[in-house]
Amino acid sequence: MTEQTEPPEAQRPRITREDLGSWLSGPGSNLPPTQDGPGQRLGLPADGPGSIAGWGRRVLALAVDWLACLLLVRLFLPHLDYGTPESSLATMGFFLAELTLFTWIAGSSFGHRVLGLAVVRLDGGRVGLLRALVRSAQICLLVPPLVWDKDSRGLHDRSVGTVLVRR
Repeated sequence: MTEQTEPPEAQRPRITREDLGSWLSGPGSNLPPTQDGPGQRLGLPADGPGSIAGWGRRVLALAVDWLACLLLVRLFLPHLDYGTPESSLATMGFFLAELTLFTWIAGSSFGHRVLGLAVVRLDGGRVGLLRALVRSAQICLLVPPLVWDKDSRGLHDRSVGTVLVRR
């Protein structure tokens, strides 16, 4: 008597993509999504005035502010050679002062104003001098604006209770 055996490949259980798919994709959620877009958890509209500012406008506003500060350094400190540490430090000082003062007085920096953005407090109050200074100093450090949450708020905004919105 001869027994017929199946090849070793046929004896192994077949694992399909569906078997692994549910495991690889992680646990599912039966809860509905809590937000449709950035800022809606904060009570802000999805688009239009009062909505969270997009990254393109933010970066462009930052560039406008920086270029304005470079021009101010050239205007008020013409003796500084471009590219020296003194010139860079002066530009950073002008940048910090411009961000702080304009945000405190007008609710937006020069670049924000040009691009139709505003810094507002979540509780509806005005951005005070201390909040504006802390926020601006963190922007100068560069890392806090690069770490953000689901509502597109950087650490610099979260730490002082503000948000950058479209006008």
